[in-house]
Amino acid sequence: MSEPDCPECSGKYTYVDGPNYVCPECAHEWTIAGEESVAATVTDANGNALTQGDFVTVIKDLKVKGSSTVVKVGTKIKCGRIDTDAKDHEIDCKVPGVGAMKLTAKFTRKV
Repeated sequence: MSEPDCPECSGKYTYVDGPNYVCPECAHEWTIAGEESVAATVTDANGNALTQGDFVTVIKDLKVKGSSTVVKVGTKIKCGRIDTDAKDHEIDCKVPGVGAMKLTAKFTRKV
């Protein structure tokens, strides 16, 4: 059976992943039955949905695991990749003075 083209970008390289079709070109997923899958969202401490490229501020001093460094309250960070499948540490980002790390969204506030 041939997989259908992607409905978002018309990509021809779609593949089956469990109950979904996946397009490797644009990362769009849809169910095999044809229904649009409900996208999970990551929200900050105030309930605002976060997307890649948003700026957030830290609302609590966060100790960096394995280091004596602390990410201070009010540190402004640009969200990198948002991982909706993660149970914890949903935001990949680069923290000024610390480097690349993952943050939990509940300790951030959208700017």
